Amino acid sequence: MPHEKESNGAQAASPERMAKQTRRLSNIERLKTFLDLFKKDDKVLINIVADPDSMASALALKRLLSRRVESTTIAHPNKIKRVNNLAMQELLKIPLVPLRQVKKEEFTKFVLIDSQPFHSPPLASFEYDAVIDHHPITDGWSARFVDIRPDYGATASMLAEYLKAAKINPSVLLATALFYGIKVDTQNFTKKATYADVLCFQALFKRINHYRLSKIETADFTRYELKHFKNALANFIFRKKKIFVHLGRLTNPDILVIVADFFTHVHEVGWVIVSGQCSEKLIIIFRCDGYKKDAGKLAQKVFGDMGSAGGHRQSARAEIPVKNIAEYDPETFSTQDLERLFKKHLKE
Repeated sequence: MPHEKESNGAQAASPERMAKQTRRLSNIERLKTFLDLFKKDDKVLINIVADPDSMASALALKRLLSRRVESTTIAHPNKIKRVNNLAMQELLKIPLVPLRQVKKEEFTKFVLIDSQPFHSPPLASFEYDAVIDHHPITDGWSARFVDIRPDYGATASMLAEYLKAAKINPSVLLATALFYGIKVDTQNFTKKATYADVLCFQALFKRINHYRLSKIETADFTRYELKHFKNALANFIFRKKKIFVHLGRLTNPDILVIVADFFTHVHEVGWVIVSGQCSEKLIIIFRCDGYKKDAGKLAQKVFGDMGSAGGHRQSARAEIPVKNIAEYDPETFSTQDLERLFKKHLKE
């Protein structure tokens, strides 16, 4: 059945205004407003950019709608390469399909979780009935229901509240997924989170499967990726509490995140900036302690005019077409060149 938008005056309101209206509601009122969007014969497509928080949140939403709609499908535009995420999907039995295999006309309702339409071009091609997220609010799109809470550490916490309001006790696998999603996105509560994140984390703890959680958390990388650590340790620059390293051409950009997180464990480090080229894009991962620093703002300042860039205070990401960077030569670009890109922006 084709997707037909129902008439709704709130549709014209900005996402920020709608999010403020939703925040004024109690958890039970918010849940009712959301569920009122759906009918028994709806076929719902849940779109995510697959990572622990989004996968857990989508699984929770699938449970929430399980007896209220005809079907729910979780789709993602990105290829899942990171070993932890693959282990999570497998061990917690999260049903996902690549977005490219989805036929839009087969669905009647569309929900976007842990993201916003313009975060990824494939996501922007849909008109959403609902958007639930915890990232900073963007503009230029609309939905009939918007629940965006940038103060929350994880969207998984928001979905845990939805389940509680619906009086649904999550299964062991769902509880483990939500617990892990919160743990990853708050970086074990070392980055911004709310008391609500803590309460959800505590409530889920008694229901999780500790063995499966441990298997997911320890599956960081394959033996074939060890060469990237060798490269990083051989080529990093440490200067004035900053670590820079360029890893060259990569087939899987997720190794950049793993290497960046590894360097954050160095005691003297305030900033970690790791880059690599994947296809025709330079991808840069930012990490900092968030104290008088803002990784998201730095990413925007340096690369905002060149491509996609942004994030949170402690972590951010930029993906820039190499043709947009005058200083970039894929054959010669080095860690020293990466440092020079930031020289005027990073002064202690």
